[in-house]
Amino acid sequence: MSEPVTAVTDSAVMFRRAVRHTLRSRDTLLISMVLPVLIMLLFVYVFGGAIQVDGPYIDYVIPGIILLCTGFGASITATAVATDLRTGAVDRFRTLPIFRQALLAGHVGEGVVRNMIAVAIVLAVGTTLGFRSGTGFFAWLGALAIILLFVHAITWIAVALGLLAQNPEAAGGFTYAIMFIPYISSAFVPTSSMPSWLRGFAEHQPATPVIDTLRNLLTGGTEGSALLAVVWSVGLAIVGYVCAAMLFARRSRN
Repeated sequence: MSEPVTAVTDSAVMFRRAVRHTLRSRDTLLISMVLPVLIMLLFVYVFGGAIQVDGPYIDYVIPGIILLCTGFGASITATAVATDLRTGAVDRFRTLPIFRQALLAGHVGEGVVRNMIAVAIVLAVGTTLGFRSGTGFFAWLGALAIILLFVHAITWIAVALGLLAQNPEAAGGFTYAIMFIPYISSAFVPTSSMPSWLRGFAEHQPATPVIDTLRNLLTGGTEGSALLAVVWSVGLAIVGYVCAAMLFARRSRN
C-alpha cells in the first residue's frame, strides 16, 4: 500500500484501540461526560442569579461550558498517552512496520470524538434547561467548525503533555492548566467586571475569543472575532503537534 493509505489504515486501527480502552474505563468516561453538566447546573442555578448579563444566563454560559468539556477530555487523553509509555506499548509498536505516529493519531481521533459527544450532551441538557439559539443553520455550522478546530488543538496539546509527563498521574495534573483557563475568560462573567490587572489576561488568551465567537454564532451576539478564534486554534494545534512529534521521537529513542 502507498504511504498515505498505510498512515490512514494504521491510525484507524489505533483509533479503535483507544476507543476500546476508554470504554473499559467507564468511571472516567462517565465523569468526563457528567462533570461539565454539573458545573453548568451550578453556575446557572447557584451563581447565575447574581451575574448580570444581556439576556438569559443559560445562553451566556453555554459556550464556556463547551470549552470546559475540552479541558476534562484533555485530562483523559494525556493520561492515556502517559499510560502507553509506562506500560511499554510504545516500545512494542515501534517493532511493528506501522506508520510511526499512528499511535498519537489514534489518541487524537478518540479524544476529538469523545469531546464532541460531551459537547452534544451539554447542548442537549442546556436546551432542556432553556437554552435557545435563535440562529440559523450556517451559524450552527460555523460554531461546529470552531468547536472542532479548538478541540483538535487542545487534544494535540494533551498528547504532548502526556508524552512530557513521567507518569499518568503527572499527565493528569498537567492538564489542570487547560481546565483552569476558561475560568479566567469571558466564559462565566463579562471581562469588563474583572479588575484591570486581570482583565488584560482574560481578554488576550485563547479561550476568550473562541468563547465570544461561539456566543456570537449560537445566540446572535456581536462580540468575538472568528478570525482570532481560528488563528488561536490553528496556532495551538501546530504547537501541540510539533511538540508531540518531538517528544514522541525522543521518548521512542529512550
